[in-house]
Amino acid sequence: MTHDEVVAYALGKPGAESDEPWEGDLVAKVGGKIFAFLGGEVVGLKCGRDADEAAELRERYPGAVTASPYIGRYGWNVVPLDGTVPDEELRELVDESYEAVVARLPRSRRPV
Repeated sequence: MTHDEVVAYALGKPGAESDEPWEGDLVAKVGGKIFAFLGGEVVGLKCGRDADEAAELRERYPGAVTASPYIGRYGWNVVPLDGTVPDEELRELVDESYEAVVARLPRSRRPV
């Protein structure tokens, strides 16, 4: 997937909004919470409940998928958009990150 395709896919989720909390850093949010960091050649996604679960993806793609700086211990990974991770799996990762964030939102802030 290209960067534009990942952005379009993430922002196509119910209730998803784009934001730029730091100059030049695009993110996708739902209910005010980030579910995808949409950098240029990579995407940051919640890939598990904790670092151990997120490590499973890093083990499948050694040297390509890495732990996110600062938040990797909370299950966030950096996934390259260079074709290493197949498009269908990348879509699933975006879906799972979105669903994990939505599940933690108060009912009043969840999309319908």
